[in-house]
Amino acid sequence: MNTEFFTALDLLEKERGIPAAYMIEKIEAALISAYKKEYGNNTNVRVLIDPAKKDVKVYQQKEVVETVENPETQISLADAKCIAKKYVLGSVVETEVKTKNFRRLSAAAAKSVIIQGIREGERHVMQEAYETKHEEIITATVSKVDYETGNVILETDTSRAVLLKSEQIPGETFTVGEKIKVFVMEVNKEAKGPVVTLSRAHAGLVRRMFELEIPEIADGIVMVKGVAREAGSRTKISVWSREPDVDCVGACIGNKGVRIAAILEELKGEKVDIVRYSETPETYIAAALAPADVALVTMTGDRACRVVVSPDQLSLAIGKEGQNARLAARLTGYKIDIKSTFEDEE
Repeated sequence: MNTEFFTALDLLEKERGIPAAYMIEKIEAALISAYKKEYGNNTNVRVLIDPAKKDVKVYQQKEVVETVENPETQISLADAKCIAKKYVLGSVVETEVKTKNFRRLSAAAAKSVIIQGIREGERHVMQEAYETKHEEIITATVSKVDYETGNVILETDTSRAVLLKSEQIPGETFTVGEKIKVFVMEVNKEAKGPVVTLSRAHAGLVRRMFELEIPEIADGIVMVKGVAREAGSRTKISVWSREPDVDCVGACIGNKGVRIAAILEELKGEKVDIVRYSETPETYIAAALAPADVALVTMTGDRACRVVVSPDQLSLAIGKEGQNARLAARLTGYKIDIKSTFEDEE
C-alpha cells in the first residue's frame, strides 16, 4: 500500500507538476486531521512520512507525568516504565496508530484534505507558469465557445483558461480548434477566482506583437514608445529608432507591407497608425494626428496644446466620433484642442 502511495506522489509530480514535498505536507495535515477526528482534538500526534523508506506512520504522543490530569495527552511514570524502562518524567511516549483503524468518517476527512491539497497544488503550479508569461503573448487553442455568454474556453500549454467576452476584439468570431494569440493581462495569486485573465483587447497585445514581428524592435534598434488602442477599430503606436540610418516606421511596415500585414491579420483588420516618435512635443503631436496634415501646434500650458489645421483637414484630425483626436491625446499624453485655420482667423 505504501509503495502505491509514493508511486502516486511521483505521478502527481511528473504529470501535474505538483512537488512531492508539497503533497507530503498536505498528507501529513490530512492524517493529523483524521487522527483528531478519531481520538479527539486534545490529543497529540506525530506523522512520519519517509519517501526514502516508502514508509508512513502515525504516532500517538503522551507526556510522562507524576500525576495524570489528562489521559489523552499524559501517561503516568509507572505505566510508561511498563512500556520501556528508559522513560523518565518529562519524556514523550509514542505509540504507533494504524491508519487502517481510522473509521470511514475520519478517512473521508483525510481524503478531503488531500483532494483540496491537490487542487491547491495544481493552482500554484499554474500560477507560477503564468507568472513567467505575465504581460506576454501566448498562443492558445479554442476549445469551446459559449454562445450564451460569448466567453471562449482556451487550451494553453499550462491549463484551460477563459477568454471573457469583454476581453475579445469586438466583432471577432472563433471556431473550435483555431489557434489565437492572447495577452496575459493579470495573474491572480488569491485562492479564489480565475488563475489568469487573458485579453485580445488590451493595448499590450499590439505592443508585444510588434516586438515579435519586427526584428529591429526585438533587437532593440527600434523602440516602442507608446500605444493607444480602441480594440477592433484603431490603434496608434509610436516608434523611435536608436540608429539614424534605420527608418523606424519603414521597419514596422516592412517590404510591401508584409510585416504590418501579419499583425493586421491577427487583429482581424483593425487599423493601425504607426507614428514616428519625437522628443519635440509639437512634432510628436502633429505626427500622432495622422492621417491629418497639421499646420501648427502651439503649447498652451502644462501637457496641453492647440492644433491648427486647414478646414479640409479638420474632420480627419478629429476623426469619426472624435476617435483620431482621442487616440492621439492618449498616445502623447497631451490635451489637444483642434481648430481650423478659418476659426483661427476669425
